[in-house]
Amino acid sequence: MTFEDVLAAWLVRQRWFAGKGRTVHDLAVVADTEIVPGDPGLRHLLVTVSHGATSDCYQLFIGLRARLPARLRHAQIGSSGGLQVYDGLHDSDLTRALLNAIVADRTVGALRFCRIPGAELSWAAPGLDSLVLTGEQSNTSLVFGESAIFKVFRRVAPGPNPDLEVAAALADLGSTHIAEPYGWAETRIDGATTVLAILSRYLRAASDGWSLAATSVRDLYALALGAAPTMGTAGVAADAGGDFAGEAERLGVATAQVHRDLADAFGSSELEPEAIRELAEQMFRRLDMAIAAVPELARHADRIGDAFSSLAKLTDPVPAQRVHGDYHLGQVMRTQTGWVVLDFEGEPASPLAQRRARSSPLRDVAGMLRSFDYAARHQLLTHPERVSLAPVAGGWVQRNGEAFCAGYAAAGGLDPGRNAVLLRALLLDKAVYEVIYEARNRPNWLVIPLESIADL
Repeated sequence: MTFEDVLAAWLVRQRWFAGKGRTVHDLAVVADTEIVPGDPGLRHLLVTVSHGATSDCYQLFIGLRARLPARLRHAQIGSSGGLQVYDGLHDSDLTRALLNAIVADRTVGALRFCRIPGAELSWAAPGLDSLVLTGEQSNTSLVFGESAIFKVFRRVAPGPNPDLEVAAALADLGSTHIAEPYGWAETRIDGATTVLAILSRYLRAASDGWSLAATSVRDLYALALGAAPTMGTAGVAADAGGDFAGEAERLGVATAQVHRDLADAFGSSELEPEAIRELAEQMFRRLDMAIAAVPELARHADRIGDAFSSLAKLTDPVPAQRVHGDYHLGQVMRTQTGWVVLDFEGEPASPLAQRRARSSPLRDVAGMLRSFDYAARHQLLTHPERVSLAPVAGGWVQRNGEAFCAGYAAAGGLDPGRNAVLLRALLLDKAVYEVIYEARNRPNWLVIPLESIADL
């Protein structure tokens, strides 16, 4: 096997590989930079992967050793030229060079490692170890000590990176709801500066919103199964030991404050009636795609279409600004001082221009409300008491959704209650997108958006 064949066989098995289900016709190494010479050695590769008429660009940090120690065997890619080839991001002996390069504002071949002016990096000792986090799907992140997280974008594209762009702008405004960046790595692709990775403050002792919500739901279901038959679902949710409503309201407040900072940093405008009609047309096109992929959705098409048609008839302008774009419980962390929002890169599958475009801030609100619904329903997929717990799940979703919206409106966000037509269309559009996503990636979860659409 050639070196390219070895890389291709490994690449298609990675969680972050975006071409699952498509035939890889060709893999080519288009850039190769030696970062650390010798044994162990570290090389940075840019590879293009062709899928018929389309292609994607990925970055790989390739470790090279004559003998691979046991601690790195899980990261093995293969062998080439008598050397063991592996994912170098798992090797602390090599990743220290990446951190040191950012601290020193160093250029290595075609790579530039950049430090944010004024960033406090006194914690960055030369021998600091790193650890790769598990569970990510689109990127790979490693934590240096307990101070910083280095997020590597696996699939890269030329042009500005919204995650760095937004985080740096909000840090300049003094936002307390973001993890401020310390530096980044970049190169040039097709003549355009391309961000490869971002080094940011690590939120140690923090819990992600999905885990907190899942705990609340699990406690609620246990309580409901032992509760008196006459207790209503709202009462069960309110009495649950892990009640999430208070946190949901505080998250709504934090979301409104982040939206205010985004408007201050990047400006705001309005969607006029013509733009609103075009937005509705996009929703209709997405609905047609979803029905083609999942014919079962067709029985809800009229009601969904009614919501989109109502949106198209709005005559008052709708406020628009930069938004998060991929907002859900997995993108927020609860620290000791409050909620922090992560990952401003937007929906990774969307074009860059779309991810940087202004949109209604209620798009993020709809995303979080749909995430509440997922948090409640996903634990029921295989639950033996699924039918009896369904009303309890609905009560949890309603209680926390109302708390989130109340906090959002109270903190100055666009009032969801006064913009029900827009919010309903955005909620259904998000659920339609979820139908397409689940059909392609998690068929066992398809029931979640389908049942949600029926309830909506």
